[in-house]
Amino acid sequence: MADKGSPMNNLNSRDDVLRRVQTADSVFLPREVFEALYLNPERNVPNDLRKRLGNPTPAALIGFVMASTPYACANMGWRGAGGLGGALIPVMIFFGGILQIVGAMMEWVLGNTFSMCLFFTYGTFWLVAGTQLVPWFGVGIHYSATGDSLAGMAEPAYYATFGFYYLTLAMITTVFMICSLRTNIVFFSALFTLIFAFACAAGAFWNLALGNVQAGENLTVAAGAFTFALTMMIWYLLIVQLLESVDFPITLPVGDLSQKIRGKKERLAMKGGVNVAEPEQLRE
Repeated sequence: MADKGSPMNNLNSRDDVLRRVQTADSVFLPREVFEALYLNPERNVPNDLRKRLGNPTPAALIGFVMASTPYACANMGWRGAGGLGGALIPVMIFFGGILQIVGAMMEWVLGNTFSMCLFFTYGTFWLVAGTQLVPWFGVGIHYSATGDSLAGMAEPAYYATFGFYYLTLAMITTVFMICSLRTNIVFFSALFTLIFAFACAAGAFWNLALGNVQAGENLTVAAGAFTFALTMMIWYLLIVQLLESVDFPITLPVGDLSQKIRGKKERLAMKGGVNVAEPEQLRE
């Protein structure tokens, strides 16, 4: 039994204790911190899922950098690496593909549409990159007279066709880059760099289709260099998010853009002469 002077005498029940502990552990996220953590403009979500579930964005970023970093090194041929990253097939499928897909599903649950689209897109990209190198999928069968998938993947028609896939990836990444102007400078710069990586990859395949082997190899190295540069930025974002997740005393800058480019609803409200307050801060 508690003494008369004990603070427990001021509490009505054990539930009061739990409520106070919960309140003490709650953390309010300013808009710029939210956008650095979720890579998504802050939106009011009509539920408390963000208070009960963890942030899936760092896990999805881990999947991206774990696949992209060694793949970039392979494209640049560092220490004899190469072979289209064939040794990385499991890494592409499980880290680059499945982990990002799971992250995208969790972003969808939390209502983060932009980051959901990003991780679904690039998670699927890595699934394609990994499975196309597995003979069982037979992606080159239709380009080979003998039905050998790997032989078909060395045919000019295969190279020419696959080049359009990378061109399309550059196009969707351009759309993502424009949308990222509402997030932060680091993320915008990463997507800007990724556009050049995909464009170089498309050029490499088209040159190989024309028999310009040296030009194709040079563009492959360039694509690897751009990919490596963007992975460094994603590594930085990952470190920022992990430090925030443990309430680290140091906050690394990401170059918040949310106050530079205001949202449509906020602009309309300002034109109407309505004072727009900052969106309600979310608890984590």
